[in-house]
Amino acid sequence: MNELPMNALRAFAMVYAHGGVRAAARELGVAHSSVSRHLAELDRWIGVPLLRAAAGRGAVAFTPQGEALGRATLAGLRTIEQAVAALRETRPAHAVTLSTSPSFAIHWLLPRLPALEKAHPKIELSVQVEQRLDALDDGRIDLAIRMGEGPWRELHAEPLMDDALYPVMSPVLWQASGRPSKPAQLAGLRLLHDRDPQAVWELWRQVHGPAKLALQGGARYTSSDLVLRAAIQGQGVALARHRLAVDDVANGSLVRPFGELSVPLGPSYWIVRPPAKPRPAVAAVIDWLHWQAADSSAAGSLILGR
Repeated sequence: MNELPMNALRAFAMVYAHGGVRAAARELGVAHSSVSRHLAELDRWIGVPLLRAAAGRGAVAFTPQGEALGRATLAGLRTIEQAVAALRETRPAHAVTLSTSPSFAIHWLLPRLPALEKAHPKIELSVQVEQRLDALDDGRIDLAIRMGEGPWRELHAEPLMDDALYPVMSPVLWQASGRPSKPAQLAGLRLLHDRDPQAVWELWRQVHGPAKLALQGGARYTSSDLVLRAAIQGQGVALARHRLAVDDVANGSLVRPFGELSVPLGPSYWIVRPPAKPRPAVAAVIDWLHWQAADSSAAGSLILGR
């Protein structure tokens, strides 16, 4: 380790990453002649050519040995960079980072955060939009709320809330469509589709029909939030998750044309975290989430007519 020419390796990694000496020099904030000297030093030290002689003054070309060293050096430096960033961002004991989907964050979590601040004024909750479960591995995220059919291996997962599906549409479109009130009338309406596999129109058709409801047509969206926004704008009828649509139904932005009809989904939202015992602040947020979910479920039962 003592013999490694670290400055030369760093310069070589930047040349590999940016594909040229001048770009690497700009990244490092040094003269390009300095980067060239480092490359020559590295060539002499290793004893194997790393760059092809015909590369010229433009984009550099690497020998197979240069490619291998470039990949390894760049990967190593990035690993060090991530580790240093994580250490520099060490959070105080009362800071908690939670990740979830954009739809859940916008429609359920964010409106309730003032209640968290009131219940736990010392806790600083940061919300990240991150749906990969492996993001919990590096310690930057304390817990996650995931939609789906849990639990997940090698993670602690506990159910938070169930959910249900029902069609929603804008009041203007409902009026313009003749105030539909029976599922059979869906056949004449434009459907909006969610890519969420737990919120597909086929689930509604199987339970409430109509059996000949055509599901091929209609716009498709990559998030439940986009589907709800399109429905609010009158672009069609969306099959909405109750937990995400309940506030828009309550304030009149959306209507449920078929009243209390719904498709129960069972446990649909999960609190996911690493298996180790959570810090006190994280445990407090988890308890608060369960409290909010219970309150939301009670209110939802009234709206769903249970």
